[in-house]
Amino acid sequence: MFDTICTLPLSSDLFAQTLHPTAPLLAVGLSAGHVATLRLPSVPGSEDGANNGAVDKSVNGYGQIETAWRTRRHKGSCRCLGYSTDGDTLFSAGTDGIVKAASSETGRVTAKINLPLDPSAGGIDAPSLLHTLSPQTLLVATDSSALHLYDLRAPSSEFASRKPAQTHHPHDSYISSLTPLPPSATSTSGFSKQWLSTGGSTLALTDLRRGVLVKSEDQEEELLSSVYVTGLPARGGHGSEKAIVGGAGGVLTLWEKGAWDDQDERIVVDRGNKAGSATGESLDVLTMVPEGVGASGKHVVVGLGDGRISFVKLGPNKVVAELRHDELEGVMALDFDVGGRMVSGGGAVVKVWHEKIENEDAEKETDTVQSLDGAKRVAESDDDSDDKDEDSSEEEEKERKRRKKRKRNKGKDRSGGKLMSFSGLD
Repeated sequence: MFDTICTLPLSSDLFAQTLHPTAPLLAVGLSAGHVATLRLPSVPGSEDGANNGAVDKSVNGYGQIETAWRTRRHKGSCRCLGYSTDGDTLFSAGTDGIVKAASSETGRVTAKINLPLDPSAGGIDAPSLLHTLSPQTLLVATDSSALHLYDLRAPSSEFASRKPAQTHHPHDSYISSLTPLPPSATSTSGFSKQWLSTGGSTLALTDLRRGVLVKSEDQEEELLSSVYVTGLPARGGHGSEKAIVGGAGGVLTLWEKGAWDDQDERIVVDRGNKAGSATGESLDVLTMVPEGVGASGKHVVVGLGDGRISFVKLGPNKVVAELRHDELEGVMALDFDVGGRMVSGGGAVVKVWHEKIENEDAEKETDTVQSLDGAKRVAESDDDSDDKDEDSSEEEEKERKRRKKRKRNKGKDRSGGKLMSFSGLD
């Protein structure tokens, strides 16, 4: 279904990854606190994909990848990344308890938010998840299980000391995933005002104005990832809209819209046939294959804790294909860019995948992907601290990842992807 067209080695472990909503830009956040933006080759339909009539490899999504900018953004690890809805701003959050807003084009910081301290310990309450719900609302979840809502309309000069507009606790544990529901037919803004979240062994529905509306029964399994699907065939009393949730035991659960108290279907992705394993591998990240990409029908892509990537076809529900990001490192991030290319991240590697092209000439073209020759430009760092604390902070974060079943032992890449010289992030 997809072939690797390049493998990008990173200078330290990947902890966060996000793709620009309208341009072929990939932002990565690393365990050593660095944040970088990579410019992928242009593709037809993206805002910067016009070639003024020129014909080159980039029109097929191939070509040279450049580093737009790179900086040491946080003292400690960069935990979370997210673009604003228009893509002009890149938000990052780190173990220093600070959220920074920066220009996505230059990397220059425009505003900072100091997250509230952990109420139980009094220290830094590190972020676990970040999401821009709308041009006005930023959601930030933390390790203490808090979910803070910030009003982005406030003057940037007030952000550093500004308190959250609201704080909710939809789960007893940290929030592992957050998925907005589609806006209602009567919505005037066109942006979601409700979202599903997973945390611990429960799923919850939260409303922007009314707070937590529903919390599911205890599923007796850690819930790690989620995605919302519309346009499914209505059959057997089941509706056309469902939430799909990935669990720690290798099973996807399907939840009927409006019936958030308990799951109603299950799809086994991994049965745990490995010696000594009573359950399947954890399903750490989920995303949908965009319309018009890949085979027909609705497909959800699953990133597993052992480095595999599984494609699951919905209605009928079955695993139809499998790829491998890494032999040992788990998949931490998985999404599709504006050109329909799949980008997977995990360990110290990011991979870019293209729809498989069957003819021989296209395969030869894939082999000519150019290696990186350095950064196109580098923004000045907003943090002048030296890197002497990188090793200790990185080790602390690695231990945290292991405790949350998100890390595996390091191993060499054996996926067959074309390894590229990547001086921009080395």
